[in-house]
Amino acid sequence: MLNEKGEEKVDPYDITVFEFTNMISRLRNELGKCGVKDKCLIVPLKHGAESRTTSNVLSADPNLLSFSRTPKEIVRIMYGTGDEHRPGGFFPKGANGRIAREYLNNDKLRGL
Repeated sequence: MLNEKGEEKVDPYDITVFEFTNMISRLRNELGKCGVKDKCLIVPLKHGAESRTTSNVLSADPNLLSFSRTPKEIVRIMYGTGDEHRPGGFFPKGANGRIAREYLNNDKLRGL
């Protein structure tokens, strides 16, 4: 559906669906601090599945294996701060799972 509506403008932002999803992908890569693991809906042919398409539904490597993320990368993205020790975003008071609590409450993990 995103590809079908890709050229449509998103109100009230006056940008297309493609542009909007590209910004989200760039933001997740930036916050995760893990290189390019999230790609846009339209990619250069060389980055498409088996180098045969420019459409990109699922970010994956050349072997079509989805990129993995570490718990630290996921927490950085969920918090929206790029720092697994600083809550924000979807969890302004911090997430309550074991891994997220460990990052918030364990000074030893701050250097990891």
